[in-house]
Amino acid sequence: MSSQEPNVRGPRNGAAGPVVAVTGAATGVGALLTERLVASPDVGRVVALDERRGVVDDAQWHVLDVRDPAIADRLRGDGEPVDTVVHLALDLDLETDPAARTAYNVRGTQTVLTAAAAAGVRRVVLCTSAMVYGALPDNDVPLAEDAELRATAEATGVGDLLEIERLARRAPRAHPGLNVTVVRPTVLVGGTDTALTRYFESPRLLVVAGSRPCWQFCHVEDLAGALEYAALEKVEGELAVGCDGWLEQEEVEELSGIRRMELPSAVALGAASRLHRLGLTPSPAGDLAYTMHPWVVSGSRLHEAGWRPKWTNEEVLAALLEEAAGRHAVAGRRLGRKDATTLGAAGATVALVGTAALVRRARKARRRV
Repeated sequence: MSSQEPNVRGPRNGAAGPVVAVTGAATGVGALLTERLVASPDVGRVVALDERRGVVDDAQWHVLDVRDPAIADRLRGDGEPVDTVVHLALDLDLETDPAARTAYNVRGTQTVLTAAAAAGVRRVVLCTSAMVYGALPDNDVPLAEDAELRATAEATGVGDLLEIERLARRAPRAHPGLNVTVVRPTVLVGGTDTALTRYFESPRLLVVAGSRPCWQFCHVEDLAGALEYAALEKVEGELAVGCDGWLEQEEVEELSGIRRMELPSAVALGAASRLHRLGLTPSPAGDLAYTMHPWVVSGSRLHEAGWRPKWTNEEVLAALLEEAAGRHAVAGRRLGRKDATTLGAAGATVALVGTAALVRRARKARRRV
């Protein structure tokens, strides 16, 4: 069977309720959401779209790239069109080429919104991140969901997310009758790999002098639950999702047992910038802001609709530390076991030594060329 041809399983017999389509349904939160939706008595049928078939058998699978305009035909269905699309086919991989990542994320979202309007879909649910609010020293703690989006494109993938937010705002004007809901999770944990989860793979937690970090996590299971609420039209608009409350840096250090290494702002930001410019780390200096300044959210709209997180910040942090066990990173760069052992012996100066060594190694390599 061609990778562009549908892999179909019929709808469940006797099921009533809306028809919901999920893009990116084969992996991650898309797979979790697809599983939840097929088990829900409130959902009539689930259409799963991805570049490969997933394992949820009771969904109707179509294998295609979300940038393919043929997605509109899949959403029309055979006399029973899709009511809601939850678009989760995003590439936020740290190792992906930034230009390719942006091309996939922005073009994919544009195609899904246009195809949904053409197919008569009533609602599209998009998932970005609470990072779009920006991490700034004067942020309210917590931020209201209607707070201004003050992020810049300096952190990994945030430029793509801001463009998706702009598309979400324009779509109802361009396509009257199309409702767009945006869900913004906080630090996402549960099989994820981001600059923020790699922060907890370091032998010391880097703290920039004078900053006031606040940590608010979101487990992928809670995100799937919030997306289900949005898909079933129990809540709409701009929604922030995360654990209730937040943790101060001192609480994170106490719970994790990982000690801090405090550096002046100029040293930390300068080292991060040099390492990224030399191609030695996937994280630009802009990622550091999200470990320096607060960007926690209230999540009031979901709470008012009756949704509650199943996980606490403490529980999600424990799950993250369990996932990070055995991994070692300095400045967002994963290290092999030998490098990690060597750097681990450096004690309180481990991150700074690691940074200096990587920069020296890159300079020597350039001189040999």
